[in-house]
Amino acid sequence: MASIEFMKVSKSFDKHAVIKDLDLKIEDGKFTVLVGPSGCGKTTLLRMIAGIDPQTSGSVLIDGKDVTKIPPGQRGVAMVFQNYAIYPTMSVRENIEFGLKNNNVPKDERTRLVESISATVGLVDYLDRKPSTLSGGQRQRVALARAMVKQPSVFLMDEPLSNLDAKLRVQMRIELIELHKKLGTTFVYVTHDQVEAMSMADTIVLMNKGLIQQEAPPDIMYRKPNNKFAAEFIGVPPMNIDDLGVGKIKFGFRPESAVLSKNPGGLHFSIHGVIATREMLGSETVYQVKYKNSSYMIKCIEDHFSVDQEVYVEVAANKLFFFGEDGSRIGDEDGCFKDYLEALKG
Repeated sequence: MASIEFMKVSKSFDKHAVIKDLDLKIEDGKFTVLVGPSGCGKTTLLRMIAGIDPQTSGSVLIDGKDVTKIPPGQRGVAMVFQNYAIYPTMSVRENIEFGLKNNNVPKDERTRLVESISATVGLVDYLDRKPSTLSGGQRQRVALARAMVKQPSVFLMDEPLSNLDAKLRVQMRIELIELHKKLGTTFVYVTHDQVEAMSMADTIVLMNKGLIQQEAPPDIMYRKPNNKFAAEFIGVPPMNIDDLGVGKIKFGFRPESAVLSKNPGGLHFSIHGVIATREMLGSETVYQVKYKNSSYMIKCIEDHFSVDQEVYVEVAANKLFFFGEDGSRIGDEDGCFKDYLEALKG
């Protein structure tokens, strides 16, 4: 196991800065997920850890040791790619032991490692098959097993589930969580899917335009987003954000925090609107409610309303968020918070 630390790290491509003066510490043994929109720099960070694309300046430390001048193969890390990168002409066994052969590991030891790792990821019955005969999930396990036999101190995963269908992604998320518990190794996982980040991570590092927006456990990032970007990126549907009408202050609330009803219930924020769309998703229903020039997404467990119906949308005071002109969240300890609550009520 190993911790990873970025110290004043910058990365440029053709004089275009992708990462600038970034500081980040990834804890030893944790499942850390780097998440953010495409082009935010998360894969660039992963490749710097691996040594595939070294930083332009600054230092990357693995287990306290500066690895800037250490080649990828000697860093004690293993990387699992989005496209699996397994060899189609080799059997599953040959794919898994390929790196061991290159490192001149004795045959008996190779056999022991391959069979042990295959049992861990459920591939024992497939060792003599070619990758073309396997499902997407099984090929993903081959890629994981090939990384595991190296016995790395750090696992790096670059959107490894993005090529799988929705049902299989859910299954593989569970398997990766269980695998991390078994191995106790540092996992660094890159995704643009905030559902993956929320369901898998011990710690989420949310990025945008090369900058860290927030670093926190999933529940903290959801309940106490640092800023408007974090509030809108984390959550499905995203947080409703609208103008308060005071300066450039904005207010927001989670779709599931609102109460939808036919009659007003006396909660702090209350508007009378019309349902524009209805999405029945099985265990919950998502409504879009139009009000003046605004629209709000409301998520309900019960499905009691229909399109074009007039409804009240209400939110309790303790479920409301406020964001300043710079996008930062205004905490309830801030002296202006109560004033903004009153402005919203008025």
